[in-house]
Amino acid sequence: MLAAVAPAALRAQEAAALTLDEAIAIALSESPVIRIADKEIEKTGYAKKGTYAALYPQIDASASYQRTIKKQVMYMGGFGDGIEIGTDNNWNGGFGASMPIVNVGLWKSLKISAMDVELAVEKARNSRIDMIEQVSNAFYAVLLAKDNYAVYKQIYDNARSNYDNVKQKFDVGRVSEYDLISAGVTVSNAEPSMYDAENNIRIALWQLKALMGVDLDMDIECAGDLGDYREAMTGAAGDMSVEGNSTLAQMEIQRRQLDKSLEVAKAADYPTLGLSANYQWSSMDNTFRFRKYRWIPYSVAAVSLNIPIFAGGKRRSDIRQAEKSIESLALQRENTERSLHVEMLQQTSRMQTCVRQFDAAASSVDEARRGYDIAVRRYEVGGGTLLEIDNSQVALARAQLSLNRSIYDYLVARNAVDRLRGDYDEK
Repeated sequence: MLAAVAPAALRAQEAAALTLDEAIAIALSESPVIRIADKEIEKTGYAKKGTYAALYPQIDASASYQRTIKKQVMYMGGFGDGIEIGTDNNWNGGFGASMPIVNVGLWKSLKISAMDVELAVEKARNSRIDMIEQVSNAFYAVLLAKDNYAVYKQIYDNARSNYDNVKQKFDVGRVSEYDLISAGVTVSNAEPSMYDAENNIRIALWQLKALMGVDLDMDIECAGDLGDYREAMTGAAGDMSVEGNSTLAQMEIQRRQLDKSLEVAKAADYPTLGLSANYQWSSMDNTFRFRKYRWIPYSVAAVSLNIPIFAGGKRRSDIRQAEKSIESLALQRENTERSLHVEMLQQTSRMQTCVRQFDAAASSVDEARRGYDIAVRRYEVGGGTLLEIDNSQVALARAQLSLNRSIYDYLVARNAVDRLRGDYDEK
């Protein structure tokens, strides 16, 4: 459904702003990464069906032709020229069928194939979780670039406004030429940062569109700004368990596969019983007059029992290898789980730090804005200097940029926590 709806939704959003949920929905339906993961599920599904086919009878047709170049010669009593035996042309054709009746190793290997499909599904879920995190981070990066551009644009507009005021005062002789030059330099210095911030928006949008799997030339815009997420900055990560983590889920499936592989290795010591049947026709003649050929039918059915006795220690080595693989995977899971817990603690600590940084930056923005307004008024009445305005403007910009960064960092850390928990809603 998403595959059909998402492109239409994107076309509808070309003239309007794209929300985060819409960007994620489009990415989950259009991204090549997700489509590759879905293809892997289909591929393992076919592989599973191919493995189960070993339980059914295998029927084959065969045909052969043999031309005798030099016939055998039989001598009667050791005297005479001898008698040639055989014919020039030998034809054979028929059908053969076989199927296992008792094969413990085959039965257990079928369960491994079923787990391959389960593992592919879990890998696809992991791809979707990663895609949600990447698209969300890219979306927030666009909002950060937009908010930072607004800060630099405000700096430029303030510098331009101050320059216009200084020029008016200079024209009437109220300020010196030095003040006019200083104001002009401030405007010139503000322009590159504004242009760079504007370019950052384009780069962030390209990265978002690449993740979404849409044309990079498509004109889209992200709705809202980072300020819309202020209320979400609670600092509480909630559930810190990683039991639902997709990496751990994949390792659990792999552990079960290794358990079955051990059972398969042990099953190599069990006898196997098979059933086979053949029905063939053969004909021998010295000519190519097919209509005069006499075709002789031949059929046979057999039950075969195979009892393994000695294989040079190979079966025991396979069992030991499977046991070591299980032990190795257990150690890997322990190390992975420990790493995930450490990352969870890091990201939750980062969220709490971002909340404190946000509170400090929000207070700094209010104070810096008041300081800038005071500096501007002082200069207008002749009690201040342009240097005070520039310093207060720099302080205000730093506070605003720090505020934006704290919100962005918090959202990125929260996305990482969701990924570590394995949060993914199929809807």
